[in-house]
Amino acid sequence: MTRRTTIWPFLLLAFGIAWGWGALAYFVFDLSLVNPLVQIPGGFAPAVAAVVVRRWISREGFADAGARPRLRAAWPYYLLAWLAPLGVAAVVLAVAATSGQWEPGLGDVVPGVPVWAVPLVLGLLALVTTPLFWGEEFGWTGYLLVRIAPGRPRVAALAAGLVAAIWHYPLVFTDYGQYRNVLFGLAGWTAWIMCQEVLLAWLRERSGSVWPACLAHAGNNMILAPLTGVLTTSGAVSNEAVQVLVVVVLAALALRPLLTAPR
Repeated sequence: MTRRTTIWPFLLLAFGIAWGWGALAYFVFDLSLVNPLVQIPGGFAPAVAAVVVRRWISREGFADAGARPRLRAAWPYYLLAWLAPLGVAAVVLAVAATSGQWEPGLGDVVPGVPVWAVPLVLGLLALVTTPLFWGEEFGWTGYLLVRIAPGRPRVAALAAGLVAAIWHYPLVFTDYGQYRNVLFGLAGWTAWIMCQEVLLAWLRERSGSVWPACLAHAGNNMILAPLTGVLTTSGAVSNEAVQVLVVVVLAALALRPLLTAPR
């Protein structure tokens, strides 16, 4: 079995475990897909798939998995992964404020926490929850990214991002179905995750580890999403408009890695 053909067992396991557990939880146990009891086990499906394929199907081992943290050598990329989501959120909020759509104020993003301390609390939350996002990144950037288009990092990043976006689609049709136009919501999520994957692939390549990508993913969920979500919870900006703003900023950041990577 070649490295390329092992992608299919990986995808079957990654999607089958996550979507199967999600369907069981949602339709049988009446649980929300954003319930941690559903999200955390499902979120580890890509990692489980990667381990099973590497260990028992292809028997190729873990030499190129990027499992080692490499903290001493890769610390600048950890710092960048931690701070970048805050920077993206700041740009989005600044655009909304300067355009008159939003009056600055973080409200109750973290109940009981002073406004000035909110970014710090969210940053610490991202650090603490980083291991949870290993479940996805060990699969997407640790396995699929280096298998889906060998020697073509630009194509690989975009393709892996598309796969990861599709993997998340059940959330759009259930608990995150707040978009007036579901097709727009799917397109926005796809663009968001594909741009994010380009940046995660860059972190993975530069650091030699999947862990900076895990931290950046945690920052997306624990820093970027809550801070930009203030625009919608305050009623100032629609979900669709927030999506567009975030995607534009992420696309601008992803442009350089895309243009400089081999085709």
